[in-house]
Amino acid sequence: MGKVNLTIDGKKVSVEEGTTIFQAAKSTGVEIPHLCYMEGLPPTGACRLCVVEVEGAKTLLPSCSYPVSEGMVVHTNTERVQRARRLVIELLISDHPLDCMTCERSGSCLLEKYAYELGVAKSRFDGERHEYPIDDSNPFFERDYSKCVLCGRCISACQEVQYQSVIDFIYRGFRTKIGAEFDKPLRETECVSCGNCVLVCPVGALIEKGRKRMGREWELEKIETTCPYCGCGCSLTLHVKDNRIVKITSRQEGTVNRGWLCVKGKFGFEFTHSPDRLTKPLIKEDGRFREASWDEALSLVADKLSEFKERYGPDSIAGLSSAKCTNEENYLFQKFMRAVVGTNNVDHCARLCHASTVAGLARAFGSGAMTNSIEEIANADSILVTGSNTTENHPIIALRIKEAVMKNGAKLIVADPRKIELVSFATLWLRQRPGTDVALFNGMMNVIISEGLHD
Repeated sequence: MGKVNLTIDGKKVSVEEGTTIFQAAKSTGVEIPHLCYMEGLPPTGACRLCVVEVEGAKTLLPSCSYPVSEGMVVHTNTERVQRARRLVIELLISDHPLDCMTCERSGSCLLEKYAYELGVAKSRFDGERHEYPIDDSNPFFERDYSKCVLCGRCISACQEVQYQSVIDFIYRGFRTKIGAEFDKPLRETECVSCGNCVLVCPVGALIEKGRKRMGREWELEKIETTCPYCGCGCSLTLHVKDNRIVKITSRQEGTVNRGWLCVKGKFGFEFTHSPDRLTKPLIKEDGRFREASWDEALSLVADKLSEFKERYGPDSIAGLSSAKCTNEENYLFQKFMRAVVGTNNVDHCARLCHASTVAGLARAFGSGAMTNSIEEIANADSILVTGSNTTENHPIIALRIKEAVMKNGAKLIVADPRKIELVSFATLWLRQRPGTDVALFNGMMNVIISEGLHD
């Protein structure tokens, strides 16, 4: 693609052809107010808060969806633009509860932010207002239609990221709202409770149930970590108050998950607050456990390991690690066992379920691990899935498979006796009888070799 030269607020800018005005402005450090636009989602131009003035254009243009052109001169903050944005905010809050003092989103609400920046304290427009009951049919989050600004972000996330298409705009005119088919409760739909609609909502229309009355946004400490569930290794941002997780989000810069999460990563953190969790070391004496300090417990472990190593040799000691730990933590653990203790007796719970996979990959490719990145899956021409219910076991990888099919035209082949969710996206479903996997793949290899299809 070629370069396009334009001027934004008096500054010369050169960007790739096809770039929108919003993206071009962002690249120069100019922030344009927006509600419906979000990186990673297709632009909809619904809110009209991002309008800018372009010399020669009769009307203000939506910067989120309008592409740049050679010689374009853009003004992002003229009085005409300011008036239009204030009008948009006034129209929105004319049918929006002004309960910011008790709203869970206060402090991170974009409507609140731009109303403050534009100096809009109230609306001149008075008329009929929506008053919907709160929909709490989902076990993890609530929907308050009265606060919805109809930006469409949640629809885009459901359709373009999760590929569930559970929700859309329903009804018409003043009755328009976002809901499932026939306005069904979410529990009666194909909703997988991924929570990505909650992640993208710019206002307080979608709120995590576990987050309610647990702290204001500005009181929450943000801690970056890695999801402890499947092997995808998604980036998580823990929002913590008083040493308790209030909610979980994710950064868009996350290389694995691009800011998207599954139901486990988004909502499955309650175990961290279980009363059954150990919060202090326990030492057993006379058949009973007693609480101890970390210094005492670590000193005891170090003394006992040294004693056993000296008396019986290093191979008398074995270490068992956990799939809940990160790769880095597991690496340090095996390094400790091998370099400090001096033994190769290190095991991991995943060895049992992945033993055949690791052995097969090692023989075929020289390494017992995947030979491609998760990101590369979306660019594959053909994908074969077998022995994996990917949407349940590794949901973020399933998103890349769906993206390959839906956006890039990849051919998906599913070989599974069960009708897993990916079958709905498959070009071909091979439903072999249980226990005949070896026969299936031997047959495939026979055809590949006999017809000279191998390289």
